[in-house]
Amino acid sequence: MSAPSPNGLSPKLRADKWLWQARFFKTRGLSAKVITGGHLRVNGQKIAKASYGVTIGDVLTFPQAKRVRVIKVAGLGERRGPAPEAQTLYEDLTPEEKPVPKSPGSDGKGRPTKRDRRNLDLMKSSRLED
Repeated sequence: MSAPSPNGLSPKLRADKWLWQARFFKTRGLSAKVITGGHLRVNGQKIAKASYGVTIGDVLTFPQAKRVRVIKVAGLGERRGPAPEAQTLYEDLTPEEKPVPKSPGSDGKGRPTKRDRRNLDLMKSSRLED
């Protein structure tokens, strides 16, 4: 953890370095690419520079894999340590996602049969008539 600076200002760390240290991205280059692509928001404002300084208490919003992460900065690290150490650097505010239901006819068996398609058509037509 960083000590408070002597001039009274809160300590800052580059956004790309913090995302890398907190293990959201494998490389610092990937985190910089996300930021320079305009996909990072700090406290609701778009950030386009990887050198933007984040402080404790900032809320970061960025895409990761197929979801959007909302993270509150809880600490500034000294190094990129192991995962348990990295998890102490943030508080996850990402809302829980509801699981997407499977389509009724597939059940993971591939293409639906003719009988399944007929049943689907009957269900669709009955919904329209209600």
